[in-house]
Amino acid sequence: MESLTVTQVRECIGQETGLSDWILISQDMIDRFAELTDDHQFIHTDPQRAVQTPFGGTIAHGFLILSMLPKLMAANRVHLSGVKIGVNYGFDKLRLMAPVHAGKRIRGRFVLKDFSERGPGRWIMATRVSVEIEGQDKPAVVGDWLNMLVTA
Repeated sequence: MESLTVTQVRECIGQETGLSDWILISQDMIDRFAELTDDHQFIHTDPQRAVQTPFGGTIAHGFLILSMLPKLMAANRVHLSGVKIGVNYGFDKLRLMAPVHAGKRIRGRFVLKDFSERGPGRWIMATRVSVEIEGQDKPAVVGDWLNMLVTA
């Protein structure tokens, strides 16, 4: 993993900066997330009832898919040199586009949208995130993820 200067990072704006490996979203993972968040809605946790819905089976919680972003983002190739800490700064235009069925695999695709200084030693990196579902044209999630990078 190569660390880049501010100028080099800015040269990456508009480019794809990462594509992760596929990750399986299993029913066990969905069930554990339901336990952790106390969200036991049957479309997530009851395969017999969920099969009778328009989804045709259980689907992952939208927030479970979002919680996978740090793991998926490990594939991002743009890293600013000298970063002491990076923190999640939120999202712009986040949309949950398609359900992820239990047993499907997802991956993250990342495009650097913007990189701007917020103050001395503080940078905001805006990355377009698309969480793709294997075998489907429509992504599960699309949004602009903001991260603050602190170099000073």
